[in-house]
Amino acid sequence: MSRYARQIILPEVGLAGQSRLAAARILVVGAGGLAAPVLPLLAGAGVGHITLIDGDEVTLSNLHRQTLFAEADCGHMKVDVAAKRCRALNSEITVETVAQRVTPANAPDLLVNVDLVLDCADSYAVSYLLSDLCHAKDIPLISASVLGLGGYVGGFCGGAPSLRAVFPEAPDSGASCETAGVLGPVVATIGAQQAQMALNVLLGLDPSPLGQVVQVDCRSFRATSFRFDHAPEPETAFPFVAASDLQDCDHIIELRSDATLLHPTARYSSAEALEQDLPDPASRLVLCCATGLRAWRAAEKIHDIWPGKIVLVAASAS
Repeated sequence: MSRYARQIILPEVGLAGQSRLAAARILVVGAGGLAAPVLPLLAGAGVGHITLIDGDEVTLSNLHRQTLFAEADCGHMKVDVAAKRCRALNSEITVETVAQRVTPANAPDLLVNVDLVLDCADSYAVSYLLSDLCHAKDIPLISASVLGLGGYVGGFCGGAPSLRAVFPEAPDSGASCETAGVLGPVVATIGAQQAQMALNVLLGLDPSPLGQVVQVDCRSFRATSFRFDHAPEPETAFPFVAASDLQDCDHIIELRSDATLLHPTARYSSAEALEQDLPDPASRLVLCCATGLRAWRAAEKIHDIWPGKIVLVAASAS
């Protein structure tokens, strides 16, 4: 009996659908908690070619939600261990790995010849970077975020509005799983829905999850969803760029007083001081900080009074 018999029997799949899955090429960004259910579910379903990128090692403090890994894997690269698990589950598929973090410098090349991108990084800077690229290239993006006892998963781009159309403003908080905590089943719940959305897109099921967000609250066991098929793209957006893209003609501001300057022409300043000392609008204004959040908020404060172009650098993802 075929390993895929239980899904081929579904009228939504069939032999034609299984062939579509086998021919699919997907990019999974992040090999942590969200990827723990995503990767085996998509590998088991027979998605033919998976490229996995992550630059971190397995650590003990993450095992409660990164259930692809065991204690013996600590200290090993996540992508290597995750790929080994996927290949052990399904020898018929191809799994390629990139042991790096996604950055504005390497992301464009990763999206070449990709049918679908899954954002499992749970980093808003990475999410917006992927959304900008996928929207420009018309590639579907399934993005998810988890914190505490809840989170969301949504289908963006690929003909649907981008992440910026739904969440155009800087996040209210820079909290992460590391600083605010998270429970493993919450991550697994949302990651499983992320995998299902990916399969629905690859199989061409109707209605498409592209243009839909599902919000999950595991404290109350409630889930809500909404569609955003006609959400307008924001008129003002501050894209993330790589530190390697900075130029001498840029006006580069480092908002962290204790950070190493990313470019020889950069200078230190605060958001408040910047409002009183805006550069020539003919120059590109580059705002730098660790995660991009402080830079994004500073950009929002000045864009109404400064007509030039503003871009952001998140040092942790650059």
